[in-house]
Amino acid sequence: MLAALKRYPSAVRLLLLTTFVLTLARAITLPYLVVYLSDSFQMSVSHIGLLIGGALIVASLLSLYGGHLVDTLRNHTVIIVATLVFTLSFAVAMLSPSVALFFLCLVLINLALAVVDIASKAGFCALLPVEERAEVFAIKYTLSNIGYAVGPLLGVALIELDGHLPFLVSALIGLLMCLVYQRLGDRQLRPSEPQLPGAGFMQVAIGLARDRRLVCFTLGGALSAVVFGQFTAYLSQYLVVTAHASEAARLVGVLVTTNAVTVIALQYLIGRRISRQYLMPWLMAGMALFIAGLLGFSLAGSVLGWCLAMLVFTLGEIIVIPAEYMFIDLIAPEHLRGVYYGAQNLSNLGAALGPVLVGFALGYVVPVAVFYLLVLSVLLAALFYYLGTRGAKI
Repeated sequence: MLAALKRYPSAVRLLLLTTFVLTLARAITLPYLVVYLSDSFQMSVSHIGLLIGGALIVASLLSLYGGHLVDTLRNHTVIIVATLVFTLSFAVAMLSPSVALFFLCLVLINLALAVVDIASKAGFCALLPVEERAEVFAIKYTLSNIGYAVGPLLGVALIELDGHLPFLVSALIGLLMCLVYQRLGDRQLRPSEPQLPGAGFMQVAIGLARDRRLVCFTLGGALSAVVFGQFTAYLSQYLVVTAHASEAARLVGVLVTTNAVTVIALQYLIGRRISRQYLMPWLMAGMALFIAGLLGFSLAGSVLGWCLAMLVFTLGEIIVIPAEYMFIDLIAPEHLRGVYYGAQNLSNLGAALGPVLVGFALGYVVPVAVFYLLVLSVLLAALFYYLGTRGAKI
């Protein structure tokens, strides 16, 4: 991976650094949000879940317009503005006197991070030849997982010093990254030639809805995100129902560590080998690994069994996420890469709905049946992926 980073243009390395640093800043507050909302606003756990999930859903929907901005403005402008919004939102959230204002800040934080992510992926496509894109997507995802592994640890340490420090440090990190990108970012970088005059957002959105491949792939992405998007949440729900709360918390911690170590160790090695020529077989292999992992969860009777199932499940995640990036890169017109990547972000709707659907199912079926329902979601996702890849020359 280090050899690849040295080979890339400095603009690519800076885009990778920017997404990593902002992901790290976002991850610092993750372990603190529930506690902060409970202490500061006396919210119940169910209402906290709705607020956090709702912010993700709203930001995912708005990111479609963010992708349109990536297509119409210079990357430098988009990333600077998004990073400033990211920074200010953390600062305002720290001082927020109301739940409504905090919710708005959370939406803006998620949206700003999504826009930077879209701008970075579009930038990679503009700066690198086709054959090198799978590798850079794999590196980006590896760095994001390192950020999500390290960030919460820093957040917990900061909480011990002062309750507001996680927000303050995240804001300062965002500001520092903004200043660095302002100075070093490529001011001439555009993902593509500017769109033709008159190509407004509504016109572009109508065009997206008519792209059968994109619609099918977005539906497939949402259904697969139900399974891997917030797996820690629904595994926690299942374990709380089937085991003692303290035992469930310990086991979830072990599973999160297993997932993070597996991704960091294998993401680059596997992701860089995913090719456009065999994209559909790779996707189906990822779907099969998801199913095997879910069935493993349903049968696991020991910590080792759960960890082995998580290992298999994570291999599916390692394959599917870069493959989704590659497919969007394959079908997106040059002048619409940003909005196509924005449409891909709609899969976060599935991630937000996963714990809701599992929580609902746990009230009506035997607990183990939720894994079979999730298997059904994977099968439907595979069907939509197949329909989306027909005629895409892969």
